[in-house]
Amino acid sequence: MKLSDGIVAGLSCAEGQKDRLVFDTTSKGFGVRVQASGERGFLFRYKVAGVSRRIPLGAFGEVTTAGARKEAERLRGEVLTGRDPWAERRAGQVATITAERAARAEAKRDAFTVKSLIDSYAEKHVATLRPATRRDVLSRLRLHLASIANEPAASIGRRDAAKVMDTAIIAGETTARRVRDYARAMWGWAQRRGSLPESVPNPWTNAPAPGRDVPRDRVLSDEEIGLIWREAGKLEAPYGPLVRFLCLTMARREEATAMRWGEIAPDLSTWTQPAGRTKNGKAHVVHLSAPARAILRGLLGHHEGEPVPTLPKAEQLVFATFDKKPVTTHSWVKRRLDTSISEARAKAALDVGADRPEPMQRWVLHDFRRAGVTWLAGAGFPPHVADRLLNHVGGTIKGVAAIYQRGEFLKERERALDAWGLHLLNSVNGNSGTGKVVALRRS
Repeated sequence: MKLSDGIVAGLSCAEGQKDRLVFDTTSKGFGVRVQASGERGFLFRYKVAGVSRRIPLGAFGEVTTAGARKEAERLRGEVLTGRDPWAERRAGQVATITAERAARAEAKRDAFTVKSLIDSYAEKHVATLRPATRRDVLSRLRLHLASIANEPAASIGRRDAAKVMDTAIIAGETTARRVRDYARAMWGWAQRRGSLPESVPNPWTNAPAPGRDVPRDRVLSDEEIGLIWREAGKLEAPYGPLVRFLCLTMARREEATAMRWGEIAPDLSTWTQPAGRTKNGKAHVVHLSAPARAILRGLLGHHEGEPVPTLPKAEQLVFATFDKKPVTTHSWVKRRLDTSISEARAKAALDVGADRPEPMQRWVLHDFRRAGVTWLAGAGFPPHVADRLLNHVGGTIKGVAAIYQRGEFLKERERALDAWGLHLLNSVNGNSGTGKVVALRRS
């Protein structure tokens, strides 16, 4: 029969039938599928290489019978010309799905900006590093990658990396190298996690970075140490006391700035650095010589001879700023010290009628550690004592000996720091001498 709207509306399934196919007698392949639920849908059926194909043409009610027949005739014409409309439609659907997936992936890549990468790196990797390293890595990345922070991380190429390096070099060669190394490590981390495609080369691998890291060999002379000590005394607390304390204890800057009163013995005799804040992850006991204890007494507002007062709350910072936060303005403190040192040297030269002296050779707070162990070696203290003072576990005792030698040499370290403290005070007064001077405890 020739299908019409009236005929299609009257079609139904027999008792027990799920569905029923009824084909038009005038248009080959055109038919309607009637379901037991009463739904009716038009279709076009044909064969290609012996394989039956069926293309839906729409539901009755949404599409008229005449409209569905017209579409079936069009499809039949395509089949007669050798085409396979079902396969073409299927291919189009696959292409659409593929394109949509690609678009979503591209949108996801675009949303994963350099800023997002740094935030993810900070949360999942940098958070596991030492506090000092964590601050250095994140501050350099966020500052020097700010110009590309909103760009998709996957789109950053070597030209972008080179521009970042051109700007970073203004802050110094060391800064430029650090930025390059930190960014390269971050990109590699993201590629290993699948956050960035490994097929795209790491843009920082061959990014130009000036110079190279050269181990420092600067050893401060007794005269220089005495000068630094005196000028540090002109800085207000906590800055001046902090510089002097670093010199006396040979501690790392970040270890001292994060020191809390709970780490100090009640009698001010020792400072125990927690494992989580040392470079090698091991707790470290630092003997506090008489000058170091005097600095702590000064911070507490007490003087030598008075009973040691009850220490502040355990969590309170020893070298806290006015707002109870740790000292972070190290560059500013160093500039003030350098200015004060230059003025003191110029005045000393003027007093004796000499020409203005050359600027003091570049130095950093970390040089106190090298100066201290160098003097201790000359004063006869063995290298392994210096290693323990600096908390260098893998020092002069190595191999099998290191396995069995677990001693911390606490008494030897105490004598060494007492001797170093006495030598510092002598240097301040201009009589450092060259003898092996060891401060002895009164028994």
